[in-house]
Amino acid sequence: MSQDGEVTELLKEWGEGSAEALEQLMALVYAELRQLAERQLRRERPGHTLQPTALVNEAYLKLSKQNRTPWRNRDQFYGVAARLMRRILTDYFRHQHRHKHPPPELRMPLGDEVPGSVPPIPDFLALDQALRKLEAKDARQARVVELRFYAGLSVEEAADVLEVSPVTVRRDWSVAKAWLSRELGER
Repeated sequence: MSQDGEVTELLKEWGEGSAEALEQLMALVYAELRQLAERQLRRERPGHTLQPTALVNEAYLKLSKQNRTPWRNRDQFYGVAARLMRRILTDYFRHQHRHKHPPPELRMPLGDEVPGSVPPIPDFLALDQALRKLEAKDARQARVVELRFYAGLSVEEAADVLEVSPVTVRRDWSVAKAWLSRELGER
């Protein structure tokens, strides 16, 4: 049996209530989840203190509570894992930075970047808020962003999760990126 087939089988067993299946599943997918976490954290601001292992462990704790989910396949699982990691990162960022904003008189106005400096990384909370707005406007486009950006799924894998054609995913991905760019550019 291929690894994808084994993952799918373990997901089904776990969905039917087997705690042992969850343990076997995590042993099988841990490396991929860690890569997903590393990819997420590379997009964070420098100096981020959350480590990939901690992010995977936190996601595991949240996933373990979803023991009665009717899992269809590996791609669906990674989509859920990506959504959980997004929430964990957003909550972590919110918690870490709630008291770290400088007073308004010390903030640098937009457009006054230091010449030759690295362009700022978009505010993770702003991205999350923009995704929430996009979700209200077009839930599938927001889901495509989660699957492609957060989970790192290919167009074909995202199409499988969403049960749409790859062409639809490409179109949604393109429109969502443009919309998010415009939305985040206004901040």
